[in-house]
Amino acid sequence: MEQAISDPLIDATGAGRLGGRAIAGKGHAGWTRASHWIVAVSVVTLAFTGFVILMAHPRLYWGAVGNDLTPALIELPISRNYRHGGWVPDPPFSAQAGSPASAIRTYDILNYNGWGRSLHFLAAWFLVVTGAVYLVAGIVTGHFRRHLVPRAGELKPRLIREDLVGHLHLRIQPARGGPPYGLLQKAAYCGVVFVALPMMILTGLAMAPAITAGYPWLASMFGGSQSARTIHFCFFALLVLFIVVHVLMVVLSGFRAQMRAMIFGK
Repeated sequence: MEQAISDPLIDATGAGRLGGRAIAGKGHAGWTRASHWIVAVSVVTLAFTGFVILMAHPRLYWGAVGNDLTPALIELPISRNYRHGGWVPDPPFSAQAGSPASAIRTYDILNYNGWGRSLHFLAAWFLVVTGAVYLVAGIVTGHFRRHLVPRAGELKPRLIREDLVGHLHLRIQPARGGPPYGLLQKAAYCGVVFVALPMMILTGLAMAPAITAGYPWLASMFGGSQSARTIHFCFFALLVLFIVVHVLMVVLSGFRAQMRAMIFGK
């Protein structure tokens, strides 16, 4: 079980100190390590399959409807479907006057991503179940209260500025192998755990026709399924940014020690 370090021993960056010597972290609990690696594999799988899915239609819209015939809010240059080059003359469905016409691309759409959608959905359920277990365990054990949620005394402008300047100058504390965490660490972890991942899950459900057929209000709360897709992508981009910075901090603070702590606990 993790143990908290009393407040007087924690400096502005979250490093424990006693008589000028850094206090080693208490390590990560078993449930923390297990959930970390399951979530990590799930997120990497979701990122890869999500990119494959997005390649088929790299355009994002706002509202309930969006397709190649409507203007895009964001158009991503990530596949040959980016700016597809226009349309061939609209062929009518029949020879009768006033027959409906259908727009056809100048080339075939790349849409061989059924495997990606299936794997994406499977990885999402691993993330949801593991995330739910992590939330319950974090509340029951007091992990969130002791280690993740910033305390009132830590939210002073001076402490925030010092921690931010220290990170910008890459003055990174050596690996402690677990809590206590610095102020920016706490803010980043809370943002991911309590905002980014829940929003990605909700917007993902809001894009699923089987879900919205039974619960149409889920898509409506985001302004439509296309809005949910756009929000889903934006939080995905933020999550990727967090992962990049997180890995960079792990490397700068002592890669071997950090990995040993997250695998073996100490």
